[in-house]
Amino acid sequence: MRLRERRKTIGRTQAELAAAVGISASYLNLIEHNKRQVSGALLLRLGEALDVGIDYLDGAAERRLIQDLEEIAADPAHADLEIDSDSTTDLVARHRPWASLIVKLHRDHLDQTAAVRALSDRLSQDPFLSDAVHGMLSNIAAIRSTSEILASVGDIPEEQQARFHRNLADESARLSDVAQAMAGYFDRAPSRLGSVTPAEEVDDFLLENQNYFDAIEDAVSDFAASLDCDPVAPEFEGVARAHLENSGSGFLESLDAGSAALPAASRRFAVARAVLVPALREEIEEIVASADLLTSDAALVRARRALQSYAAAALLMPYDRFREAAVASRYDIDKLQYRFGVSLEQVCHRLASLRRPGAEGVPFAFMRSDPAGYITKRLPLRDLPLPRYGGACPLWAIYRAFQTPDRVFRHLVEFADRSRFLFIARTVAKQATGFDRPQHLVSIMLGCDALYAPDLVYGDGLDLSSKSIAEPVGSACRVCPREDCRHRQEHPITGS
Repeated sequence: MRLRERRKTIGRTQAELAAAVGISASYLNLIEHNKRQVSGALLLRLGEALDVGIDYLDGAAERRLIQDLEEIAADPAHADLEIDSDSTTDLVARHRPWASLIVKLHRDHLDQTAAVRALSDRLSQDPFLSDAVHGMLSNIAAIRSTSEILASVGDIPEEQQARFHRNLADESARLSDVAQAMAGYFDRAPSRLGSVTPAEEVDDFLLENQNYFDAIEDAVSDFAASLDCDPVAPEFEGVARAHLENSGSGFLESLDAGSAALPAASRRFAVARAVLVPALREEIEEIVASADLLTSDAALVRARRALQSYAAAALLMPYDRFREAAVASRYDIDKLQYRFGVSLEQVCHRLASLRRPGAEGVPFAFMRSDPAGYITKRLPLRDLPLPRYGGACPLWAIYRAFQTPDRVFRHLVEFADRSRFLFIARTVAKQATGFDRPQHLVSIMLGCDALYAPDLVYGDGLDLSSKSIAEPVGSACRVCPREDCRHRQEHPITGS
């Protein structure tokens, strides 16, 4: 849609644009009607020919808006409306301002509902308010009782009258103190109650940039060139520690205090992150300062940490070398772990960041979940939106991997729209725990279009023909049209 609109705006025909980028007019027509995907190199040529940035043609903002609308439709409160989920794309394409207004109004509604619930809980359950109200009632009862005695009894001795008046003054003072305390309690600035949390703001920020930051890649490359050793080499940790010790910044002491129980790969990653925090401060600040999606202080803090971790990954897994090793090993995660001395999660996250224009890797979605199904990190693909709230389809590999800990679980799946994806998942322990404490397990999943399966070692032995059987799955029960699924927990929003 954006491609077609831009072409018509500048007055070029399909034939002219197709010739300029080196494809046939019929293929361009399929792209404009959303029937063919556009690779990174072709997208780059189209952007140059139309004099627009890749982000304009990629439509990342529109995809986020569509996903937000689908989540609104999936709300059980709207189940009786029988909203057609397919119409969200048309709404965004034809009336994007109205679609944005719907999302804004829904979030405002969630904000107000959260505020009302918080105030209700505060009034009914807050121990301070309960004690304050009880104290006020006691003060009022004492004042009323004393006043009634003074008003109804005429021959009270002067000494007792003085005592009653002192009681009135004391109870009035206590009542005033309680009232002032309550006024001060309610005057305090309330905590932020919002429908979009800081973590979600950072998710949207990473999605907008496709989890790729060229400025950080360049800055890390320059920093690596200034070191006395190769960051991939085993001696890097010692060199980095010496660098931190010589800097006198105190980073080494705080690092050692918090990394004693970490595995070797995580400790190495922490060292890389520590040496880059001061070196890349200006680049990271410039990126977060220009990010409109980061609206809260908490989101800015989270974004800085995410970019610092991104920089550490870029140092330990240099883009070109890592991409070459990934292609050569056919994206074998275990081999990449061993080659670069990093953890499984670090490898998977780096694989999802290989989005440099003209030098992309296989486009992967990334997802992390705890055993309860709570999604703690998500990086969707264009055609594979990942749930923001709650859990995904229970048949997804990310959940089934918990049944076979420490083993890679691969899964060829097919969605209701006939799109096919290859899921690769494995559980990992986040850090060492004591004998008497439960192990902290998470499941890490990568997902890619089944068309890329031949490029992956995990695609070996799979029947990838169009007639082969892939397991039918959905996104989440509320938006899945598969009525006969035995694993369904909720009715779909489009159901009868």
